[in-house]
Formats: sequence, C-alpha cells, structure tokens
Amino acid sequence: MGTREQARWTRARLGRSGPPLDLLTAHFDSHVYAPHAHTEFTVGVTVGGSEVIAYRGGHIHSYPGSIVVLEPGEMHTGGPAAADGYAYQALYAEPALLTDGTLGGGLPHFRDPVLHDPELASALRAAHTDISACPDPLEAESRLPWLLTALARRHSTARSASDTVPGADHIARSVRDRLADEVLEPPSLAALATELGLSRYQLLRAFRTTMGVPPYAWLAQHRVARARALLDTGLRPAEVAGLVGFADQAHLTRWFRRVLGVTPAAYRNSVQDTRG
Repeated sequence: MGTREQARWTRARLGRSGPPLDLLTAHFDSHVYAPHAHTEFTVGVTVGGSEVIAYRGGHIHSYPGSIVVLEPGEMHTGGPAAADGYAYQALYAEPALLTDGTLGGGLPHFRDPVLHDPELASALRAAHTDISACPDPLEAESRLPWLLTALARRHSTARSASDTVPGADHIARSVRDRLADEVLEPPSLAALATELGLSRYQLLRAFRTTMGVPPYAWLAQHRVARARALLDTGLRPAEVAGLVGFADQAHLTRWFRRVLGVTPAAYRNSVQDTRG
C-alpha cells in the first residue's frame, strides 16, 4: 500500500524587499517529528485527521479546523493521533509579525496552544493556499501580518492597540496612488508605513477601512482594468500579464475571473468576435 506522506515548502516574501516567511503543506500517515524547537512562532491549521503534539510537559491534540500555535523556543514533537494520519498547513512567523497591533511590544503568550476560531482558521487556510500557489510579495504582506495580528489580539495575553487611525482616508488614498504609479514593482507596505509614520498594521487598517479591501486586492483589480484595456487592443493574455504586473498568465487568469467572471482569453475572443 503506497504512502500518502508528503510535505511541500513555499518561501514567500513580505514585500518586494521584505523578510521571507516559510509555509508548509503536509500530510503524514506515520511520520513523527523528533523533539525540536523553532525561533519563530509556528502557526498551523489542521485540515484532516488528528495530530498529537508533546508540548510543555504534556500532550495536546488537534482536529480538523483547529489552529495550533507553538511559541518560539518551546521544545515539541508531533505525530499522528490515529491510523489515518493527519494533514495540516503551517507558517513560521517572526514574533514581530504578531505584535504590530498590540500594546507593549512584548512576546505574545498563548496559554492554550490549540484554538477554536473557525473564521480565523478559514482565513488562514485560504491565505496559505493562495500564497503557496503564487507567492506574490504584496499579497503575502497584505494578508499574513494582518491575520497574525488578529491571532495575537484575539487569543494571546497581549492587549490590543486602538483601531482608530487619524487621517485614514488620506493615508489610504496616498497608498492607493503609490500602488497605481508603481504597478509593475509596488513598494512594500512596511516601507510605505515608515514614510507615513505608521505601523504596517495601522496602514492596513486605514486602507481596509477606506477602500473596503486590502492593498493587494485593490492593486489586482486595478491591474485587471489595465489588462482589459490591453486585451481590447488585440494583445494576447500571455503578453498582457507581464505588462500589468502579474507574475504570470495563471495569476492574471485567477484575478480576471474573480473580477469579471470570465478568463482573459474568453474576454479577448468575445471582443474580437464583436469587432468581426
């Protein structure tokens, strides 16, 4: 009987010149990790089966939908809790990514390493899946720090900072204009936040509140609008993708369908047919 064990690592970058962040997608039937610790927070979502983890002198169990948070420096192991194995998605986050929207700046502490938060678990899974498939720097920087801050604010002992960002409209429009001007190589949100005298969380909060979407989603829609105009001229999707800043045709297609409901090729063909 063949094994289904597999593990796939993806390295995303938080912004064009920002720090890396590793993501792991894994399914293990029998593999048991040797005792080890990480310098980062390990944040995982169990997607199938159940896992048993030796942690803090005891054993914890995770099940589908569980969020597991292992703190830096904590020795642990992990293995299947039952014969059908376990599957999970995990990311390895520097502590600073969890402290941006909290007070004090200290290391967040999670009394309970296994959390039940279906909304956050679903959002973490979706971001992990999308960014693993196409590790776009702006998308990674827009989504992952925001979710990690939410994790710390909701479930750690850290106190939440105020969500009020004075001048949010002006901040959001400044960021929007910079993204539109530098569509091929957008600046990192960390750099923009520094220029505006903000934390990255404050910038994201101001942008989301004003524009209704995070920066990467706004830029993707802006790129789709530009792509549509270029397709109208007869250019092929493969040519258009790079001209508007998408990593490749697949990335263009994913967003074009999300925004307009059809693929770029189908849209181009319908335009050409109409002209004919």
